[in-house]
Amino acid sequence: MKRIFKFIYIPFLFVFSIGFAQVKVSGVVVDEQNQSIPFANIVFVDSNIGTVSDENGKFYLESGKTYTEIEVLFLGYETKIVPIKSRDFNLKIVLKEAASQLDEVFIYTGNVKKKGNPAIEILKKVWAKERKNGIYLFDQYQYEKYEKLEFDMNNVDSAFMKKKLFKGMEFIFEKIDTSNITGKAFLPIFINESVYNSYGKNKNGEKFREDLIANKNSGFNSNQNVIAFIKDLYVDYNIYDSYIKIFDKSFVSPISKAAGISTYNYILADSAFVDNKWCYNILYYPRRKSELTFKGDFWVNDTTFAVKEINMQATRSANINWVKDIYIEQEFDVLNDSVFLLKRDYMLSDFSLNKKDKSKGVYGRRTTMYKDYKFNLPKDASFYNEEVNVYDQKIYNKEDAYWSANRQEKLNDNELGIYKMLDTLTTVPKFKKMYNAVSILGSGYIEFNNFDYGSIYSTFGKNDVEGLRLRIGGRTYLGGNEPWRLQGYTAYGFDDDKFKYGMSGKWMLNPKSRFIIGGGNRRDVEQIGVSLTTTNDVLGRSFASSSFFASGDNSKLTSINLSNFFMSIEPKKNLLFRIGASYRTLVTASPETFNLDYWVDKQNNLKKSDIIQSEIDFSIKYTPNRKTIGYGVERNEVTDTYSTLFLNYSQGIKGVFNSDFDYHKLQFYYRQPILIGGFGRMFTTFEVGKTFGEVPLGLLNVVPGNQSYFTIENTYALLDYYEFVTDTYASLHIEHNFNGRFLSRIPLLRKLNLREIVGFKGVWGEISDKNIALSASNINYVAPTKGYYEYSVGIGNIFKVFRIDFSWRGNYLDMPTANKFAIKGAFGFYF
Repeated sequence: MKRIFKFIYIPFLFVFSIGFAQVKVSGVVVDEQNQSIPFANIVFVDSNIGTVSDENGKFYLESGKTYTEIEVLFLGYETKIVPIKSRDFNLKIVLKEAASQLDEVFIYTGNVKKKGNPAIEILKKVWAKERKNGIYLFDQYQYEKYEKLEFDMNNVDSAFMKKKLFKGMEFIFEKIDTSNITGKAFLPIFINESVYNSYGKNKNGEKFREDLIANKNSGFNSNQNVIAFIKDLYVDYNIYDSYIKIFDKSFVSPISKAAGISTYNYILADSAFVDNKWCYNILYYPRRKSELTFKGDFWVNDTTFAVKEINMQATRSANINWVKDIYIEQEFDVLNDSVFLLKRDYMLSDFSLNKKDKSKGVYGRRTTMYKDYKFNLPKDASFYNEEVNVYDQKIYNKEDAYWSANRQEKLNDNELGIYKMLDTLTTVPKFKKMYNAVSILGSGYIEFNNFDYGSIYSTFGKNDVEGLRLRIGGRTYLGGNEPWRLQGYTAYGFDDDKFKYGMSGKWMLNPKSRFIIGGGNRRDVEQIGVSLTTTNDVLGRSFASSSFFASGDNSKLTSINLSNFFMSIEPKKNLLFRIGASYRTLVTASPETFNLDYWVDKQNNLKKSDIIQSEIDFSIKYTPNRKTIGYGVERNEVTDTYSTLFLNYSQGIKGVFNSDFDYHKLQFYYRQPILIGGFGRMFTTFEVGKTFGEVPLGLLNVVPGNQSYFTIENTYALLDYYEFVTDTYASLHIEHNFNGRFLSRIPLLRKLNLREIVGFKGVWGEISDKNIALSASNINYVAPTKGYYEYSVGIGNIFKVFRIDFSWRGNYLDMPTANKFAIKGAFGFYF
């Protein structure tokens, strides 16, 4: 959901540019029965400029040079020469079947493993060597990188321009550009340029340092959500790998040795000089629809058999949401038969609510250029540990002369105009209102001067104790990169007739090491025991505490008064150390149905109903490969596909502020996403922990149940709250999403783009006799000493926003309130 909310900002940013081409032509290729011919080859006569029709036979082609004819060919059909004009659209090209080529069709488009296909023979020579990017073959390397990110609103037509929505902003439509890939008219709305100096070391421990030298940004550079979405286009891929990861999906590479032949058809289409090197041109297209594949062509050098140039366009039927088209171009400098250097990398994504031709969307374009490669220039290890000061305003205030000299790919006049036009647009009051309205949906906050009201998504709640719950709150906001932040809320329950509140603040004292201090206080009603790994988050609140739709008894809630203070530091990127102290009181919020009682003196029948506890804690959190945006006390994450390792030690201290218990608690949490080639993505979560000492129910480790009708991560779908209670536990959750790997091959289901999901959840735990003896609660302690497990099968991507899971209980079936089967669902926006 995070990603689509970032995406929703984009259509409300507008500006303008234009470009011209000498020839533009589009149309559809069909056979004599008027059936479309997918993946036909269309080229300008006497040129190497061409394209491949899509799965519906449609194509678009343009060039800056003048051509008067196109050649259309597809194996099994007669080649056709078609005269064209400089602007020739909506052509219908009919190909006649050629009987003499039927054998070739069988060889090239059927079982491509058969001998006789010259394209396959060339591919075998490509696969014969393990290609490597040259930067990894030297002890040390460095290069200069230029990166340009652009966003454009596409399918802008005259009817759209006349909408009342744009009254007062008509100046943005003075000129329109056209994509040279799709042929669609578009309106540039954002551009960001960066220059980096990059350094790497391969020997004696890999190191990499990248210094941001210059940055220039048009438009809404203070909006962290927009920038986070843009940064999410940063994907690294190697065409020689079997799979190419884009938007957390694994596309089969057209150069894949493992899966290429079983996935693509290959045709040797041409040969010509490319940068003074004689190269073969191989055309490829997928064997089946709805899979994560590309179509396009690549040029292979005839002596080194290394790829010189390649273009890849994702098939529109691919099982990916909100993205209509993906197009990639890469150019290489081939050094020898085993070594290449990336010279230019271009990626275009067409974000749209649906995949119809006329649907409006947003282009996201990224161009990355590399130059001045240098190798084995010695640098000390300490050099790689230094970080450039990204807060230096000189980086963001370079003169125009600097950009003119350091852009590896020059901007045209219209791209240069984006900066000026966006400055003008942001002064239009109507645009500001539109932008603010959408910003509320994306962030959940209503922006005022230096203050945000929200989150609006927490305004209403409901549970068995509070009944209907209303909440208002807000936070300070000075642009997103401020070194301090205050936030708070107040809430009221209509059934218990009580006000609740929470407040917190944090201050970053050292931006370089991210040394932060903070603290706060919360008095509220909470469903504790919904997470095995616990934290002292003052403003946190579980979904279970305010669920509108819950099954069974939802009154086992606790009134909590929590205060905490902490200090944290990040000495190394994504490695966080935190030390804190907390003081809490816990008491049941519903004495008639639930209590936390424990014995103070069992012989004299003395027991206590509230828990008073002081605690200190120390934690280490490591999130390798996590990407963030911003440099304030709070940052936005760019993506969620990184590993998380969390280790926490807590010590309860009896007697401090009348604290009741001495104990030690040790917890470890590990979450790992795993992309498994063409078989989708798996998430595994492992948790283990132990509490040393005698403690009551409110301080034990409760196996998290899920009494809602929704699928909630890291809970057990068939367990009620407090069904299992432990002081020692180990938990494993596995969920695998096949991304439609199997359902996409069933004809009647293929167009639905459904995705198969399977899951397994297991937990083992025990509880000591001393903790059982301490309890005077009405909760009967049961620990999963035999190991509890449940499993599930689900269908995702229903109408692109819904998933449904069917869960079965594996054991402990004889427990009095055991739920043996459950159906739960979840809403979300996923690529």
